[in-house]
Amino acid sequence: MSSVDAPTGLSPAARAYTRGAALPGILGQRIVILDGAMGTMIQQHRLSEADYRGERFANHPRDLKGNNELLQFTRPDVIRQIHEQYLAAGADLIETNTFGATSIAQEDYGLAHVAREMNVVAARIAREACDRFSTPDQPRFVAGALGPTPRTASISPDVNDPAARNVTFAQLRDAYREQAEGLLEGGADLFLVETIFDTLNAKAAIYALDELMEDTVERVPVILSGTVTDASGRILSGQTVGAFWHSVRHARPLAVGLNCALGAALMRPYIEELARVADDTWISCYPNAGLPNPMSETGFDETPEVTARLMEDFARSGFLNIAGGCCGTTPEHIAAIRQAVSAYRPRGRRDPLFAGLVEAGAA
Repeated sequence: MSSVDAPTGLSPAARAYTRGAALPGILGQRIVILDGAMGTMIQQHRLSEADYRGERFANHPRDLKGNNELLQFTRPDVIRQIHEQYLAAGADLIETNTFGATSIAQEDYGLAHVAREMNVVAARIAREACDRFSTPDQPRFVAGALGPTPRTASISPDVNDPAARNVTFAQLRDAYREQAEGLLEGGADLFLVETIFDTLNAKAAIYALDELMEDTVERVPVILSGTVTDASGRILSGQTVGAFWHSVRHARPLAVGLNCALGAALMRPYIEELARVADDTWISCYPNAGLPNPMSETGFDETPEVTARLMEDFARSGFLNIAGGCCGTTPEHIAAIRQAVSAYRPRGRRDPLFAGLVEAGAA
Protein backbone atom coordinates (compact mmCIF):
# COMPACT_ATOMS: atom_id res chain seq x y z
CA MET A 1 0.00 0.00 0.00
CA SER A 2 1.38 3.41 -0.93
CA SER A 3 1.72 6.27 1.57
CA VAL A 4 -1.63 7.73 0.54
CA ASP A 5 -3.65 4.63 -0.37
CA ALA A 6 -7.02 4.43 1.36
CA PRO A 7 -7.28 2.17 4.41
CA THR A 8 -9.02 -1.13 3.77
CA GLY A 9 -11.30 -3.38 5.80
CA LEU A 10 -14.24 -2.44 8.00
CA SER A 11 -14.65 1.33 8.19
CA PRO A 12 -14.16 2.79 11.67
CA ALA A 13 -17.44 4.66 11.11
CA ALA A 14 -19.22 1.30 10.98
CA ARG A 15 -18.03 0.17 14.41
CA ALA A 16 -19.35 1.02 17.88
CA TYR A 17 -17.43 3.64 19.87
CA THR A 18 -14.78 2.18 22.16
CA ARG A 19 -14.28 5.54 23.92
CA GLY A 20 -16.70 8.34 24.70
CA ALA A 21 -19.56 5.89 24.13
CA ALA A 22 -21.92 7.82 26.43
CA LEU A 23 -21.53 11.10 24.55
CA PRO A 24 -24.00 10.50 21.67
CA GLY A 25 -26.76 9.72 24.15
CA ILE A 26 -26.05 12.88 26.13
CA LEU A 27 -26.12 14.95 22.94
CA GLY A 28 -29.63 13.70 22.30
CA GLN A 29 -30.77 14.84 25.75
CA ARG A 30 -29.24 18.28 26.26
CA ILE A 31 -26.85 20.84 24.87
CA VAL A 32 -23.32 19.75 25.79
CA ILE A 33 -20.84 22.37 27.03
CA LEU A 34 -17.32 22.68 25.64
CA ASP A 35 -14.63 24.64 27.47
CA GLY A 36 -13.25 28.04 26.45
CA ALA A 37 -9.95 29.53 25.34
CA MET A 38 -6.68 28.08 26.58
CA GLY A 39 -4.40 30.81 25.19
CA THR A 40 -6.46 33.58 26.78
CA MET A 41 -6.14 31.97 30.19
CA ILE A 42 -2.40 31.29 29.78
CA GLN A 43 -1.83 34.96 28.95
CA GLN A 44 -3.35 35.95 32.28
CA HIS A 45 -0.54 34.09 34.07
CA ARG A 46 2.04 36.42 32.46
CA LEU A 47 4.62 33.68 32.12
CA SER A 48 8.25 34.42 31.34
CA GLU A 49 10.71 32.79 28.97
CA ALA A 50 12.07 30.90 31.97
CA ASP A 51 8.62 29.47 32.68
CA TYR A 52 8.43 28.06 29.18
CA ARG A 53 11.97 26.66 29.29
CA GLY A 54 11.96 25.05 32.72
CA GLU A 55 14.97 22.86 33.50
CA ARG A 56 14.49 20.50 30.58
CA PHE A 57 14.75 23.17 27.87
CA ALA A 58 16.93 25.69 29.70
CA ASN A 59 19.66 25.51 27.05
CA HIS A 60 17.47 25.21 23.97
CA PRO A 61 18.90 27.47 21.24
CA ARG A 62 15.60 29.10 20.20
CA ASP A 63 13.19 31.40 22.01
CA LEU A 64 10.32 29.38 23.48
CA LYS A 65 7.99 31.95 25.02
CA GLY A 66 4.59 31.65 23.36
CA ASN A 67 4.91 27.93 22.67
CA ASN A 68 1.96 27.16 24.91
CA GLU A 69 2.05 23.44 24.23
CA LEU A 70 5.45 23.28 25.93
CA LEU A 71 3.82 24.16 29.25
CA GLN A 72 2.59 20.61 29.83
CA PHE A 73 6.27 19.81 30.44
CA THR A 74 7.44 22.95 32.22
CA ARG A 75 4.32 24.38 33.95
CA PRO A 76 1.77 21.56 34.13
CA ASP A 77 0.28 23.27 37.19
CA VAL A 78 -0.92 26.14 34.97
CA ILE A 79 -2.56 23.83 32.42
CA ARG A 80 -4.15 21.70 35.15
CA GLN A 81 -5.55 24.79 36.89
CA ILE A 82 -7.10 26.08 33.65
CA HIS A 83 -8.76 22.73 32.96
CA GLU A 84 -10.15 22.64 36.48
CA GLN A 85 -11.50 26.19 36.18
CA TYR A 86 -13.47 25.21 33.07
CA LEU A 87 -14.68 22.00 34.70
CA ALA A 88 -15.86 23.97 37.73
CA ALA A 89 -17.70 26.27 35.34
CA GLY A 90 -19.67 23.27 34.08
CA ALA A 91 -17.82 22.18 30.93
CA ASP A 92 -18.58 18.63 29.78
CA LEU A 93 -15.77 18.53 27.22
CA ILE A 94 -12.22 19.64 28.01
CA GLU A 95 -9.80 20.23 25.15
CA THR A 96 -6.22 19.12 25.52
CA ASN A 97 -3.57 21.83 25.28
CA THR A 98 -2.41 20.51 21.91
CA PHE A 99 -3.65 22.98 19.29
CA GLY A 100 -0.09 23.41 18.00
CA ALA A 101 1.33 20.07 19.12
CA THR A 102 2.07 18.56 15.70
CA SER A 103 5.63 17.97 14.59
CA ILE A 104 4.95 20.43 11.75
CA ALA A 105 3.99 23.26 14.12
CA GLN A 106 6.75 22.43 16.58
CA GLU A 107 9.40 22.65 13.83
CA ASP A 108 9.18 26.44 14.26
CA TYR A 109 10.66 26.01 17.74
CA GLY A 110 13.05 23.17 16.88
CA LEU A 111 10.97 20.78 18.98
CA ALA A 112 9.39 18.44 16.42
CA HIS A 113 11.07 15.49 18.17
CA VAL A 114 8.95 15.97 21.34
CA ALA A 115 5.58 16.39 19.59
CA ARG A 116 4.28 12.90 20.33
CA GLU A 117 5.27 13.10 24.00
CA MET A 118 3.71 16.56 24.16
CA ASN A 119 0.34 15.06 23.23
CA VAL A 120 0.61 12.14 25.63
CA VAL A 121 1.36 14.41 28.59
CA ALA A 122 -1.33 16.94 27.66
CA ALA A 123 -3.98 14.24 27.40
CA ARG A 124 -2.95 12.78 30.76
CA ILE A 125 -3.28 16.17 32.47
CA ALA A 126 -6.74 16.68 30.98
CA ARG A 127 -7.71 13.07 31.81
CA GLU A 128 -6.76 13.49 35.46
CA ALA A 129 -8.73 16.75 35.71
CA CYS A 130 -11.82 15.25 34.08
CA ASP A 131 -11.71 12.18 36.28
CA ARG A 132 -11.66 14.37 39.40
CA PHE A 133 -14.80 16.21 38.30
CA SER A 134 -16.76 13.39 36.66
CA THR A 135 -19.90 12.09 38.33
CA PRO A 136 -22.47 9.51 37.21
CA ASP A 137 -24.87 12.36 36.42
CA GLN A 138 -22.27 14.45 34.59
CA PRO A 139 -19.41 12.51 33.09
CA ARG A 140 -16.60 14.65 31.68
CA PHE A 141 -14.79 13.92 28.43
CA VAL A 142 -11.29 14.67 27.15
CA ALA A 143 -11.33 16.10 23.64
CA GLY A 144 -7.97 15.64 21.95
CA ALA A 145 -7.43 18.90 20.05
CA LEU A 146 -5.85 18.80 16.59
CA GLY A 147 -5.17 22.27 15.20
CA PRO A 148 -4.72 23.23 11.53
CA THR A 149 -0.88 23.56 11.60
CA PRO A 150 0.74 26.78 10.35
CA ARG A 151 0.91 25.40 6.79
CA THR A 152 -1.74 24.93 4.14
CA ALA A 153 -1.97 22.19 1.54
CA SER A 154 -4.33 24.11 -0.76
CA ILE A 155 -2.83 27.59 -0.95
CA SER A 156 0.53 28.70 -2.27
CA PRO A 157 2.77 30.60 0.17
CA ASP A 158 4.29 32.41 -2.83
CA VAL A 159 2.11 34.91 -4.71
CA ASN A 160 4.41 34.55 -7.70
CA ASP A 161 4.04 30.77 -7.89
CA PRO A 162 0.45 29.53 -7.50
CA ALA A 163 1.58 25.90 -7.69
CA ALA A 164 4.02 26.16 -4.78
CA ARG A 165 3.23 24.35 -1.54
CA ASN A 166 5.12 24.24 1.75
CA VAL A 167 3.60 20.94 2.91
CA THR A 168 2.29 17.76 1.32
CA PHE A 169 -0.80 15.73 2.13
CA ALA A 170 1.39 12.83 3.25
CA GLN A 171 3.40 15.04 5.58
CA LEU A 172 0.21 16.34 7.17
CA ARG A 173 -1.20 12.83 7.45
CA ASP A 174 1.96 11.60 9.20
CA ALA A 175 2.01 14.54 11.61
CA TYR A 176 -1.65 14.09 12.53
CA ARG A 177 -1.18 10.34 12.93
CA GLU A 178 1.66 10.91 15.39
CA GLN A 179 -0.40 13.49 17.30
CA ALA A 180 -3.47 11.28 17.48
CA GLU A 181 -1.43 8.32 18.70
CA GLY A 182 -0.14 10.44 21.56
CA LEU A 183 -3.61 11.71 22.45
CA LEU A 184 -5.01 8.19 22.52
CA GLU A 185 -2.15 6.96 24.69
CA GLY A 186 -2.74 9.83 27.12
CA GLY A 187 -6.43 9.01 27.52
CA ALA A 188 -8.44 11.16 25.11
CA ASP A 189 -12.11 10.19 24.70
CA LEU A 190 -12.64 11.89 21.34
CA PHE A 191 -10.83 13.89 18.69
CA LEU A 192 -11.58 17.52 17.87
CA VAL A 193 -10.17 18.66 14.51
CA GLU A 194 -10.61 22.39 14.94
CA THR A 195 -10.12 25.82 13.39
CA ILE A 196 -10.16 24.28 9.92
CA PHE A 197 -9.19 26.98 7.42
CA ASP A 198 -8.06 24.56 4.71
CA THR A 199 -10.29 21.58 3.99
CA LEU A 200 -7.39 19.62 2.49
CA ASN A 201 -5.52 19.86 5.81
CA ALA A 202 -8.66 18.58 7.51
CA LYS A 203 -8.90 15.70 5.04
CA ALA A 204 -5.34 14.72 5.96
CA ALA A 205 -6.36 14.70 9.62
CA ILE A 206 -9.48 12.66 8.85
CA TYR A 207 -7.43 10.16 6.87
CA ALA A 208 -4.90 9.84 9.70
CA LEU A 209 -7.63 9.29 12.29
CA ASP A 210 -9.44 6.75 10.12
CA GLU A 211 -6.21 4.86 9.50
CA LEU A 212 -5.28 4.93 13.19
CA MET A 213 -8.67 3.63 14.27
CA GLU A 214 -8.48 0.84 11.72
CA ASP A 215 -5.01 -0.17 12.86
CA THR A 216 -5.81 -0.06 16.59
CA VAL A 217 -9.39 -1.38 16.39
CA GLU A 218 -10.40 1.72 18.39
CA ARG A 219 -13.44 3.76 17.39
CA VAL A 220 -13.34 7.27 18.81
CA PRO A 221 -15.86 10.07 18.20
CA VAL A 222 -14.60 12.84 15.92
CA ILE A 223 -15.79 16.45 15.86
CA LEU A 224 -14.86 18.67 12.90
CA SER A 225 -14.92 22.45 13.35
CA GLY A 226 -14.35 24.89 10.50
CA THR A 227 -13.47 28.58 10.60
CA VAL A 228 -15.25 31.19 8.51
CA THR A 229 -12.62 33.87 8.22
CA ASP A 230 -14.69 36.91 7.23
CA ALA A 231 -18.04 38.22 5.98
CA SER A 232 -17.64 36.32 2.70
CA GLY A 233 -18.94 33.28 4.56
CA ARG A 234 -16.07 31.12 3.36
CA ILE A 235 -13.16 29.34 4.98
CA LEU A 236 -9.71 30.51 3.89
CA SER A 237 -9.34 27.86 1.18
CA GLY A 238 -12.49 29.22 -0.47
CA GLN A 239 -15.37 26.93 0.45
CA THR A 240 -18.74 28.03 1.71
CA VAL A 241 -20.07 26.40 4.87
CA GLY A 242 -22.22 24.04 2.80
CA ALA A 243 -19.35 23.04 0.54
CA PHE A 244 -17.14 22.45 3.55
CA TRP A 245 -19.69 20.07 5.05
CA HIS A 246 -20.12 18.09 1.85
CA SER A 247 -16.33 17.77 1.60
CA VAL A 248 -16.00 16.15 5.02
CA ARG A 249 -19.32 14.40 5.61
CA HIS A 250 -17.86 11.09 4.38
CA ALA A 251 -16.01 10.98 7.72
CA ARG A 252 -19.36 10.64 9.49
CA PRO A 253 -18.28 12.87 12.38
CA LEU A 254 -20.13 12.86 15.68
CA ALA A 255 -20.57 16.62 15.18
CA VAL A 256 -19.56 19.36 12.79
CA GLY A 257 -19.37 23.03 13.66
CA LEU A 258 -17.69 26.39 13.53
CA ASN A 259 -15.23 28.13 15.81
CA CYS A 260 -12.81 31.06 16.01
CA ALA A 261 -12.30 34.09 13.70
CA LEU A 262 -15.74 35.59 14.41
CA GLY A 263 -17.85 36.40 17.43
CA ALA A 264 -21.29 34.87 17.79
CA ALA A 265 -23.08 37.88 16.30
CA LEU A 266 -21.21 37.63 12.98
CA MET A 267 -21.20 33.83 13.04
CA ARG A 268 -24.99 33.48 13.23
CA PRO A 269 -25.85 33.15 9.51
CA TYR A 270 -23.11 30.57 9.00
CA ILE A 271 -24.02 28.36 11.95
CA GLU A 272 -27.66 28.59 10.81
CA GLU A 273 -26.65 27.41 7.33
CA LEU A 274 -24.57 24.58 8.74
CA ALA A 275 -27.41 23.46 11.02
CA ARG A 276 -29.63 23.32 7.93
CA VAL A 277 -27.35 21.41 5.56
CA ALA A 278 -25.71 19.03 8.07
CA ASP A 279 -29.02 17.58 9.17
CA ASP A 280 -27.74 14.07 9.85
CA THR A 281 -25.15 14.97 12.49
CA TRP A 282 -24.88 17.12 15.61
CA ILE A 283 -23.80 20.80 15.49
CA SER A 284 -21.11 22.48 17.58
CA CYS A 285 -20.39 26.18 17.94
CA TYR A 286 -17.71 27.94 19.94
CA PRO A 287 -17.17 31.52 18.78
CA ASN A 288 -14.69 34.13 19.90
CA ALA A 289 -15.70 36.68 22.52
CA GLY A 290 -16.50 39.21 19.81
CA LEU A 291 -13.80 40.91 17.75
CA PRO A 292 -10.19 41.45 18.90
CA ASN A 293 -9.28 44.46 21.03
CA PRO A 294 -5.60 44.64 22.06
CA MET A 295 -6.51 47.02 24.90
CA SER A 296 -8.74 44.45 26.60
CA GLU A 297 -7.32 42.17 29.31
CA THR A 298 -8.38 39.07 27.36
CA GLY A 299 -7.77 40.64 23.94
CA PHE A 300 -11.52 40.67 23.23
CA ASP A 301 -14.32 42.97 24.33
CA GLU A 302 -17.34 40.73 24.74
CA THR A 303 -18.43 40.11 28.33
CA PRO A 304 -19.77 36.74 29.50
CA GLU A 305 -23.28 38.16 29.58
CA VAL A 306 -23.16 39.32 25.96
CA THR A 307 -21.70 36.06 24.65
CA ALA A 308 -24.21 34.02 26.64
CA ARG A 309 -27.14 36.07 25.31
CA LEU A 310 -26.03 35.48 21.73
CA MET A 311 -25.53 31.76 22.32
CA GLU A 312 -28.96 31.59 23.96
CA ASP A 313 -30.43 32.91 20.71
CA PHE A 314 -28.67 30.08 18.85
CA ALA A 315 -30.12 27.54 21.27
CA ARG A 316 -33.60 29.05 21.09
CA SER A 317 -33.40 28.90 17.30
CA GLY A 318 -32.55 25.20 17.38
CA PHE A 319 -28.99 25.45 16.02
CA LEU A 320 -26.99 23.86 18.86
CA ASN A 321 -25.90 20.53 20.26
CA ILE A 322 -22.49 21.61 21.59
CA ALA A 323 -21.76 25.14 22.83
CA GLY A 324 -18.53 26.65 24.10
CA GLY A 325 -16.06 29.44 23.54
CA CYS A 326 -12.90 30.17 21.57
CA CYS A 327 -10.48 33.11 21.72
CA GLY A 328 -11.14 35.60 24.49
CA THR A 329 -13.54 33.40 26.42
CA THR A 330 -12.95 32.50 30.06
CA PRO A 331 -14.52 30.19 32.66
CA GLU A 332 -16.96 33.01 33.38
CA HIS A 333 -18.06 32.95 29.74
CA ILE A 334 -18.53 29.18 29.84
CA ALA A 335 -20.55 29.31 33.08
CA ALA A 336 -22.79 32.00 31.58
CA ILE A 337 -23.24 30.06 28.32
CA ARG A 338 -24.11 26.90 30.24
CA GLN A 339 -26.76 28.67 32.25
CA ALA A 340 -28.19 30.46 29.21
CA VAL A 341 -28.60 27.39 26.99
CA SER A 342 -29.64 24.91 29.68
CA ALA A 343 -33.33 25.79 29.31
CA TYR A 344 -33.44 24.74 25.64
CA ARG A 345 -33.74 21.39 23.94
CA PRO A 346 -30.81 20.33 21.76
CA ARG A 347 -31.15 20.59 18.01
CA GLY A 348 -32.78 17.53 16.48
CA ARG A 349 -31.01 15.34 13.99
CA ARG A 350 -32.53 13.68 10.95
CA ASP A 351 -32.51 9.90 11.17
CA PRO A 352 -30.96 8.71 7.89
CA LEU A 353 -32.89 5.42 8.15
CA PHE A 354 -36.27 7.15 7.91
CA ALA A 355 -35.48 10.40 6.09
CA GLY A 356 -36.21 8.88 2.70
CA LEU A 357 -39.62 7.63 3.84
CA VAL A 358 -40.51 11.04 5.26
CA GLU A 359 -39.49 12.79 2.07
CA ALA A 360 -41.43 10.28 -0.06
CA GLY A 361 -44.53 10.75 2.09
CA ALA A 362 -44.32 14.53 1.71
CA ALA A 363 -44.05 14.31 -2.08
